[in-house]
Amino acid sequence: MPRVLTTCIYCGCGCGLYLISDGKRLTGAYPSRNHPVSRGALCVKGWNSYEFSNDLNRLTAPLIKKDGKFIPASWDETLGLVVEKFKHYKNTFGPDSLAFLSSAKTTNEENFLMMKLARAVFKTNNIDHCARLCHASTVVGLSLAFGGGAMTNSINEFKDAEVILVTGSDTTAQHPLIGSRIINTVKDKGAKLIVIDPREIQLAKYATIYAQPKCGTDVAWINGLIYVIIAEDLHDKKFIEERTEGFLELKRTVRDYTPELVEEITTIPKEKIIEIARLYAKARKSMIVYSMGITQHTTGVDNVLSLANLAMVTGHIGFASTGVNPLRGQNNVQGSCDVGALPDVYSGYQSLVDGDIRKKFEQGWRVEGLPPKAGLTVTEIISAAGEGRIKGLYIMGENPIISDPDSNHVRKCLSEVEFLVVQDIFLSDTAEYADVVLPSASFAEKDGTFTNTERRVERIRKVIDPPGQAKADWQILSEVARRMGYKGMDYKHPSEIMDEIASLTPIYGGITYDRLGPYGLQWPCPTKDHPGTSVLHKEKFTKGKGTFMPRPYIPPAESTDEEYNFVLTTGRVYWHWHTRTMTNRTSTLEREAPEPYVEINCEDAEDLQIRDDQLIKVSSRRGAITLKVRVGHKVAKGTLFIPFHYREAAANILTILAVDPIAKIPEYKVCAVKVEKI
Repeated sequence: MPRVLTTCIYCGCGCGLYLISDGKRLTGAYPSRNHPVSRGALCVKGWNSYEFSNDLNRLTAPLIKKDGKFIPASWDETLGLVVEKFKHYKNTFGPDSLAFLSSAKTTNEENFLMMKLARAVFKTNNIDHCARLCHASTVVGLSLAFGGGAMTNSINEFKDAEVILVTGSDTTAQHPLIGSRIINTVKDKGAKLIVIDPREIQLAKYATIYAQPKCGTDVAWINGLIYVIIAEDLHDKKFIEERTEGFLELKRTVRDYTPELVEEITTIPKEKIIEIARLYAKARKSMIVYSMGITQHTTGVDNVLSLANLAMVTGHIGFASTGVNPLRGQNNVQGSCDVGALPDVYSGYQSLVDGDIRKKFEQGWRVEGLPPKAGLTVTEIISAAGEGRIKGLYIMGENPIISDPDSNHVRKCLSEVEFLVVQDIFLSDTAEYADVVLPSASFAEKDGTFTNTERRVERIRKVIDPPGQAKADWQILSEVARRMGYKGMDYKHPSEIMDEIASLTPIYGGITYDRLGPYGLQWPCPTKDHPGTSVLHKEKFTKGKGTFMPRPYIPPAESTDEEYNFVLTTGRVYWHWHTRTMTNRTSTLEREAPEPYVEINCEDAEDLQIRDDQLIKVSSRRGAITLKVRVGHKVAKGTLFIPFHYREAAANILTILAVDPIAKIPEYKVCAVKVEKI
């Protein structure tokens, strides 16, 4: 049967795999032996990545809601209605009465076009996507410290690391191929592994040191490590002097974070703080790995800046097998940010308040008057829709009713917005609220590129045709622009869109489809003869000198009390992905993890007289859900963990709509809840 090399649709690892088809349907998947990430392996999601595309519930025709029911309609009628409504709102209420949510599941080319549609055609910067909900803190924090908000090193470098510090990342569940790299480095090469996480994750079994802090206390323990490193003269004085600024301020800030105080704040024993600091600082090659357990806090930017401080104070950055390495969640969340699906930057993180940058994009897009004011973020867009400030909302490939915090608030807002367009492959929970639903193609039914967590721009390739009347997202967006009278989105193939991205985006300047080959290129790749970049900040930081930006510990937004006496944290499980829109249509994955659950500590279960598999009610100040219990030692006493995948007991009914003041990322990882037996 025909096979086509492409890139996995799930996490940010960006594994290369072959899809097999009979010409009409996908029939299987298997790994690329020579791909630099997958190297002949796949996780269970990758092995089964073909199945959801064949699901009989795929959207196959445009839908218009009439009298509360969806009625199939022609593309002409449906897009005509979308353009009529959006043009009316723009002309009557102004461009900022419109908003667009792009998608980390779609390609770089499609995210670029969504950004271009919002800015060049409708003249609004109200464009954002789910990076706001996972790694906005990374983009902001690492940009402030280093001048760039991406993973500093490469996946292949884990094999040569001497010490790997993993925090806020259940790596074997979220990024399995990277998790296996870490385990192999520990087992085969004797690397030392430090795991610091409120849950005793699988990697803790392989750890030299495992520490279990209280949720939301990351700045405190990181400052504590830096305190010990400076106090014991383990800091890299030469690196600090030659390549950084602001060290004295850092020294003044951390002097209060003694191991004794850190133990009081975090519950990590002071002896462990000292041991971790020595182990990390004394190694020649130490890598920091983190994910949403660090970023999804009201202090998310502070957490990221603190990890940057830790790397710089020890000189563990700018060299192979070192650095600060955020593992990006969705398959293309890195690329979606890179190509400008954000409210405050164009592609390549070029500031829209810079007049020269705006002029460059105006010339490239052949328009005038691009708006200079930053737009609204995801959560701000949803709230503004509920308040009537956003009249028309266009959502591509996102499911905010399950993914966004305080789900009841999201439902209320989406039910009140005047006109909602949802473009997706399935009729998602969010699409149920739409006035118009547009059927799009899956990753196997179109060409394009994804950018993985190590900045590797990789091809996806069309294997089969979309079902029914479904179209690739880039084709739909181009048609909307054409109907609006804009002539600058007339593309015959996504390679032409990438050429435009390269012409306007220095970090992608040397990237073309011809150069990507089977395994892609890592940006920055500024010219057509550049080989790509595996390690960032080698000779100097992107911004020149790295900046220490010390932060004090600030408690989470919501604390426990006598009634809401448990701390809830959320996350992923190995078998599912995000809002489960695809994985619950994959038989193997659904079989292994078919229902929601809550993890509780043995002592709490005994106190409450709760048994394994018993139904309980978990409530916050925002709502309540009912689900089964798993009793064990993974979480500390007083803490609960709930996977956020399940619509049947959506964890985000409970989470709080409190955000980081800079990155505007919600605090998914800490909120107060109570438990009741049923």
